Amino acid sequence: MARKKISLIGGGQIGGVLAQLIALRKLADVVLFDIVEDMPQGKTLDIIEASRIDGFDVKLTGVNSYEGIKDSDIVIVTAGLPRKPGMSRDDLLVTNAKIMNSVAQGVKEFAPNAIAIIISNPLDAMVTLFQKVTGFPHNRVIGQAGVLDSSRFSSFIAWELGVSVKDVNAMVLGGHGDTMVPLVRYANVNGLPVMEQLEKKYNSAEKAKEVMDAMVKRTKDAGGEVVKLLKTGSAFYSPASAATAMAEAILGDQKRVLPSCVYLNGEYGVKGYFVGVPAVLGANGCERVLEVSLNEEEKSAFDKSVNAVVSLVADMERLGF
Repeated sequence: MARKKISLIGGGQIGGVLAQLIALRKLADVVLFDIVEDMPQGKTLDIIEASRIDGFDVKLTGVNSYEGIKDSDIVIVTAGLPRKPGMSRDDLLVTNAKIMNSVAQGVKEFAPNAIAIIISNPLDAMVTLFQKVTGFPHNRVIGQAGVLDSSRFSSFIAWELGVSVKDVNAMVLGGHGDTMVPLVRYANVNGLPVMEQLEKKYNSAEKAKEVMDAMVKRTKDAGGEVVKLLKTGSAFYSPASAATAMAEAILGDQKRVLPSCVYLNGEYGVKGYFVGVPAVLGANGCERVLEVSLNEEEKSAFDKSVNAVVSLVADMERLGF
């Protein structure tokens, strides 16, 4: 049986790590596309030359034409520019919307049956634009944010409690930005509520809340923290890992419940927008949205995040996209 095919649109830092991770996990043959001549060819050649060492036989190809992504099963889009000093929110929106518009047209023409995973920022707007341009069914367009944000939240909890991150379950909902909603009440270590564990550690409910508030803030600021430390770029290892997990869930029809930016059609009281919520990912892309029971405080925070997404999409439309 022929291997599945994953095409990566954008051969930058995330694209390169994605290509390597997919090869290491033997998920599919990989096509790395970029408009920069020879760059994707060089990156894929470098990865291929490690195939004997790492023990994989998947095919990797670098291309500069959208024709190379023909008949892809999954397309992962990383193309876009990071926000630079002095660049306004509108400037970033216009720049990346132009790029996404071009990408979407290329995917629509050459990979019309693919499931798309979008990583490009500002995420909620880029997912919306990609679906609008391609006309793909909503279940086949999914944004990557919640998997990464939830992993960051889980990591901070694991470090604080001194436990394996594999046993921490924590989820982040909402838009990918300052208004994201880490669900503190549901965070647990193999079923044991994290807040209870913090209260026991510090023997103080007040201190436990203070520590959790700091972890929530760090989760919201995590991308910026990496940017500040790197000074010349943004996170690329962790976003690539998150998108790889989503692709693996889809290709393997795993029915994994992963927080993803998906289209809501009335769930959570939201209709017509892509928002981060827990979703079942399988062979058909987003197969189902799971609704978490939110208390008044959580619902208020989620609604605020949804409003930020609505505003972002409105700004993009105002700018002509």
